[in-house]
Amino acid sequence: MKENSLIKKIAIFIFVIAVGFLIYTIIASKALSYLSKDPKACINCHVMNTQYATWQHSSHAREATCVECHLPTDNIVNKYLSKARDGWNHSVAFTLNTYDHAIKISEDGERRVQENCISCHKSIVSEISSNTDKYHNFSDPNVENGRKCWSCHKDVPHGKVRSITTTPYNLGVKEVK
Repeated sequence: MKENSLIKKIAIFIFVIAVGFLIYTIIASKALSYLSKDPKACINCHVMNTQYATWQHSSHAREATCVECHLPTDNIVNKYLSKARDGWNHSVAFTLNTYDHAIKISEDGERRVQENCISCHKSIVSEISSNTDKYHNFSDPNVENGRKCWSCHKDVPHGKVRSITTTPYNLGVKEVK
């Protein structure tokens, strides 16, 4: 009988320790911030400071958050599935240090950003599409028609060079008040 009581106490103690570690991990990793659309969640991990700092200096800082450009905007399920998949991939890469210092977007990420560029700028895209003979060299056979927006608009929104050591606007994170 005493043995069962001791086992229960040990089990409760281990459970309390595990819950304590879980709470500590959630607080230390700022895990709940990832459920928001606050761009500061993107700099919880120090390797994104350059991307955040260059975004702060761009025209998009006044109009769009990281989430609005980099995640699906069609529905909440796709948004959080992509957010979970990206979060997992980022945490593995950053924890194991398997990422390049010049961080590159995935093919899926490129697709999402392109869709969001077109969605936000639909009036301009519509105008360009209806006048392809006048805009963006679409009539020139040497120019690829399926280009990504940033193949020409490289400075929007992260500056010319995406590297921890060479980005011109990597001046640190400014506090927005």
